[in-house]
Amino acid sequence: MITFNELALSEEILKAVGELGFETPTPVQEKSIPHLLTSSRDLLALAQTGTGKTAAFGLPTIEQIQTEYNAVQAFVLCPTRELCIQITKDLQSYAKYKEGVKITAVYGGASIDTQIRALRRGVQIVVGTPGRVLDMMRRKALKIDHIQRLILDEADEMLSMGFKEELTGILAETPDDKQTLLFSATMPREIKNIADKYMKNPLEVTVGKKNAGAENVDHIYYMVQAKDRYEALKRIADINPNIYGIVFCRTRRETMEVAAKLIRDGYNADALHGELSQAQRDQVMGRFRQKHLQILVATDVAARGLDVTDLTHIINYNLPDEPGTYVHRSGRTGRAGKKGLCVTIIHGRERNKIYQLEQKVDKKFKRENVPNGQQVCEKRLYNVIDKIQNVEIDDEQIAQFMPVVEEKLSELTREDMLKRLVSVEFSRFLRYYKNARDLNIIAHEKPNRSDRREGMSGNKRDGSGYGSKHYSDTPFTRFHINLGRNNNMTPQRLMGVINENIRSKKVEIGKIEIMKKFSFFEIDSRYADKVTSGFQKATFDGEQIFVETVNHGPHDSKGSRESGESRDKFYRERSSGSRGRSRGGDRDRRPGIKKEKKYFPKNKKSRGK
Repeated sequence: MITFNELALSEEILKAVGELGFETPTPVQEKSIPHLLTSSRDLLALAQTGTGKTAAFGLPTIEQIQTEYNAVQAFVLCPTRELCIQITKDLQSYAKYKEGVKITAVYGGASIDTQIRALRRGVQIVVGTPGRVLDMMRRKALKIDHIQRLILDEADEMLSMGFKEELTGILAETPDDKQTLLFSATMPREIKNIADKYMKNPLEVTVGKKNAGAENVDHIYYMVQAKDRYEALKRIADINPNIYGIVFCRTRRETMEVAAKLIRDGYNADALHGELSQAQRDQVMGRFRQKHLQILVATDVAARGLDVTDLTHIINYNLPDEPGTYVHRSGRTGRAGKKGLCVTIIHGRERNKIYQLEQKVDKKFKRENVPNGQQVCEKRLYNVIDKIQNVEIDDEQIAQFMPVVEEKLSELTREDMLKRLVSVEFSRFLRYYKNARDLNIIAHEKPNRSDRREGMSGNKRDGSGYGSKHYSDTPFTRFHINLGRNNNMTPQRLMGVINENIRSKKVEIGKIEIMKKFSFFEIDSRYADKVTSGFQKATFDGEQIFVETVNHGPHDSKGSRESGESRDKFYRERSSGSRGRSRGGDRDRRPGIKKEKKYFPKNKKSRGK
């Protein structure tokens, strides 16, 4: 393994590189730097994001700048303003001790007058984005007709963002005898066309396999119902207390919705999308880079060009439309020799896409189960204990408060003290995951269309699932429970409450309907007595639970029958809190009447309302 000292770089650059902590070049640097220092032959480099491409073209470019000439000698074109700013900062740090090298950036979202003044003062290296560069060329502020080296960084991203025309226009203004360097993570047909048209016999440098993913990134996926994506995301975040990652969504709207939910639920998160102003975007990215945010929710377009180190997770809330986009996403973690993890949340119909991605990144994806409540609570408990164990104590500062603290806690035993100390941070996880259900789709299970809507029933033998029709001849008993949407009740949580109180996982749960102030659920009639006895003294969030049987339809033919007066009361209350209200009288809502279908529908469009 060679070092930077063996790459024929000047003392000034080696000093700057040493201060940055660079010791040995990465594979793309080792292959590119010697060539660029000694040859004028074009270079086509295929390497993942985060493999050190900026230094690969930046160090030899700075080395060869003729500082006595105040004209643009090297020009770097990149897809986004974030990447433009980052490359400029990197180049400036490499040239720290190289006197006379002037570098400037031109990009949209900033004062064009300031950038024009910088160009007119004279620079040797310009880093720019396609739109602003063309604008500068039209204004005659930027002249690139005598450049010696053109660098296209993240070329595939520029094309995917729709900059093909701008790219073609810029390339047409450059001299024929320039040296062209093209750096790309993938090699789509459009990149090959550009290489064939604008490059002359380029030296091809490939790090890893062409179009493949980064070597030090592991890929896992979770398979859940589509409606459970957000719940799965929360569990991933909860079981990784020190997560520092990006969650990728498909649309701006979804990005904003997911970020808003995370913030509402107490997570240290924010959104990055195209509707943010440049000032707002800079503020969000500043907080994220300083690790004041743990989770950044972003679209692919908004995240392009982000250069953030030490990311622990990339989470695909939705799979991208193009496999190449997945390669770019996953390449944002596992940088600088560190291990990274790319997580994908899918539903059953997307399993084939995973097989396609495995071929694309040339790695096997591992399927894992979404952590259950006990696993999350256990991990969070150990995290709390680790924080307590490793916290730094300033004896001098807290000494003045200790007498009062000791007096207040004097009646507590050591065991009580530990329990209370841990519960300060841990109790909310215990409460939230008390009745947590299993989110995972069973390997052989095929999702059905009715799973898409909340408020529908299940037919799994373990009582943990919902969303399918009855496929057995099991007689069901229908129950009314005084918990509804006002209690933040969902079908998932209700099933957890049922399982907890009847203390059996063998019970088959039928249809579930969540109303505003109450709900209905069906249970295998053989276990009806367990429901009645199990809920006698049950509570939920401090509220007494009341459960009564309801006579409805053929499924509960073996269950107990309520009085007609009580039954009418249930349906009157139900109709007042239901969105699917009928203008007919209460007689239209009673069992046995044909219009009952409005309230116990079997067609998929009306179900769950």
